[in-house]
Amino acid sequence: MSETNSCRRLLLSIGGPILAVILVILGWGLAVWAFDIPPYVMPSPARTWTAAMDDLPTLLKGLRITFVEFLLGFVLGAGAGFCFAVIMDASAWVRRVLYPILIASQAVPIIAISAALTIWLGFGLAPKLVIVALTVFFPVVVNVLDGLASVDHDMLNLVKSMGGTRASIFRHVKLPATYTPLFSALKLSATFSVTGAVIGEWTASTSGGLGAYLLQANSRLNTAATFAAIGFLAILGVMAFLLVVLTEYVLTPWRSSSKARRWSPSYWRVTAAAAPTTSPRRI
Repeated sequence: MSETNSCRRLLLSIGGPILAVILVILGWGLAVWAFDIPPYVMPSPARTWTAAMDDLPTLLKGLRITFVEFLLGFVLGAGAGFCFAVIMDASAWVRRVLYPILIASQAVPIIAISAALTIWLGFGLAPKLVIVALTVFFPVVVNVLDGLASVDHDMLNLVKSMGGTRASIFRHVKLPATYTPLFSALKLSATFSVTGAVIGEWTASTSGGLGAYLLQANSRLNTAATFAAIGFLAILGVMAFLLVVLTEYVLTPWRSSSKARRWSPSYWRVTAAAAPTTSPRRI
């Protein structure tokens, strides 16, 4: 019975989004046909599909380039944001100095500093990574700081009274408290980071990418190719979100199941502890 319910939940979780995408495509095609929208204003799904198939090698190459830019910049921004949050939590003086600067930096649009980054870092990969990292950095810092601040002070005092060091307190008490806000920030930043990669390609692209392809399609007034690039960017955004969800599933197994998974070390420790220590007596 439980296996049937699990299969039903899996089908609903997969079939629901697929059905929603099909309905959106059908509504899109119906609107183009019903209002007789010219192809240069909004192409039909069939025209967009044809344009995507005609330029499929170029689009796949651009998808790979933009994904690499997203992934490296995302990891860089998340790692830097987490480290900054830990440092700011450990020192109240550092937090008072850096926090207002971080808030003020968010008032400056990313696209406004992209040109300056291009002048400083050139037209290679570096300015794109910085733009993506800046997109992730602030949400991670704020959410991890909130997670560290939410730790119960009585629990901290209890662990200290039991002889816990600062390292052990951080590992066993503070670090688990950051998982939920951290992954919330990463999920929120996943799709925004794809946008940051596209902005970086618009201002400093010599190696292609979906952003550069989008600019070229716009300059040629090729609306169908533009919509094809938008579709691939949507696919990349979904991939980024699912990658964060998969990472959360791997690193926080207790949120999805009360039992340790077979591949985790804790599973084998629990199994070994539950196994009988003596062999059964023969009858």
